[in-house]
Amino acid sequence: MKAAVLLLLVALLAFSLCHGAPDGSDAPSAKAFISHRASAEMVQRQKRNLALDGGIAGAPDPLESKREVCELSPDCDELADQIGFQEAYRRFYGPV
Repeated sequence: MKAAVLLLLVALLAFSLCHGAPDGSDAPSAKAFISHRASAEMVQRQKRNLALDGGIAGAPDPLESKREVCELSPDCDELADQIGFQEAYRRFYGPV
């Protein structure tokens, strides 16, 4: 029974591979990639939008290093989930 199911699956796979698009116009690989020019234009557009929005992703979080220290301590990390990061850091390591 298992051999019959396996044979059926192999036959269906072979059938689907043989009856693809012969000219390659509808091939999935043709749709998966874009030209270098189009990708460069898209990246430039995204950079301009970030610059026009006032640099949303520009300023780093000043508490990020302290947040990483608290995440490395299992007790501090668990307490931060309950009462918040700043209060948990203050209780374990002193004032923020």
